[in-house]
Amino acid sequence: MEFSTVIFDMDGLLIDSEPLWNKAATTVFKQYGIKLSDEQYNATTGLRTREFVQWWFRQFNIGDEELAKAEKNIIQLVIENVQQNPVIMPGVHYIIDFFHQKKFKIGLATSSPQELIDIIVELTGIKKYLHTTTSAENYAYGKPHPQVYLDCAEQLKSHPHECICFEDSFNGMIAAKAARMTCVVVPHHSQLKDNRWGAADLKLSSLQNFGQLHIDLLSRR
Repeated sequence: MEFSTVIFDMDGLLIDSEPLWNKAATTVFKQYGIKLSDEQYNATTGLRTREFVQWWFRQFNIGDEELAKAEKNIIQLVIENVQQNPVIMPGVHYIIDFFHQKKFKIGLATSSPQELIDIIVELTGIKKYLHTTTSAENYAYGKPHPQVYLDCAEQLKSHPHECICFEDSFNGMIAAKAARMTCVVVPHHSQLKDNRWGAADLKLSSLQNFGQLHIDLLSRR
């Protein structure tokens, strides 16, 4: 089956928002006496904010009473910081134009809330190229569950085998593979040599390194 569709994750892939999520979580968690190491934080990258907060609240034996408040405060801080200092990842405009020129259907599937999706697609200038966006915000399960990718493909009227997904997180990669899609990972440079990316179909150091040669290579897998 030939590829006809590309689906992008958002945070950490299209915009350098992961440091902002980390900063916001650090600020809010400090109120509850929680301090995460980089390793702990990275282990839960790609989860929805609700699941991220719930996971660490349980690890630190904090009750569920404050879950909704902490989640809301983290999201609000991220939105404020993204609006004040948006940092678009290298190669974003290149890769969107690359697939647009090839007449691929283009979607976005993320764990982030729709409010943040709307802000980021405006800030990056890619809104007019996207055929659909899906958020796992209100799903029963977020990534690594594949539903957000499957729903995105369904809205694009594409079979999963026609889809190439671009991800930067381990949980996102698992979601894409569970959806039976081809997955290209573009990890943070500090995680580039991590063995766990072996489950991906292709690993790149930047979006701007992707080209027709890679499509041909992935088509033969």
